[in-house]
Amino acid sequence: MGVLFIKPGLVIADSELSERFIHASGPGGQNVNKVASAVQLSFDVLHSPSLPQAVRVALMGLAGSRLSNAGVLVITARQHREQERNRADARARLAELIRKDATPPKPRRPTKIPRASKRQRLDGKKHRARRKQDRARPVPE
Repeated sequence: MGVLFIKPGLVIADSELSERFIHASGPGGQNVNKVASAVQLSFDVLHSPSLPQAVRVALMGLAGSRLSNAGVLVITARQHREQERNRADARARLAELIRKDATPPKPRRPTKIPRASKRQRLDGKKHRARRKQDRARPVPE
């Protein structure tokens, strides 16, 4: 029994994944109408025991139109001519999507603008103002 490795501590069993092979448009010549080389990989996000709740919620938010009303994520891979390469591509895309959600975002640490940067900005403004003032006609006394 195989598994789809996402990251250490997070794997998805092959029994949770469902694959369907369909006809693919694109390269293939006369062979394209006879061979089902595209892959539709389905993964039930809503009822998966492998996913932690936080990852499940994040994945459902990020999946967008690839997620059905029943909570099933469908990834279609038809980039390659060979069925096996499309199958590997679909699994890699699913793993990357889950990996992106499983990694919590790094919290932003607010920083102060350095005093030297503020001074530099004000000096630049003064310099431009002086230059424009020098271009003006002198006021007669």
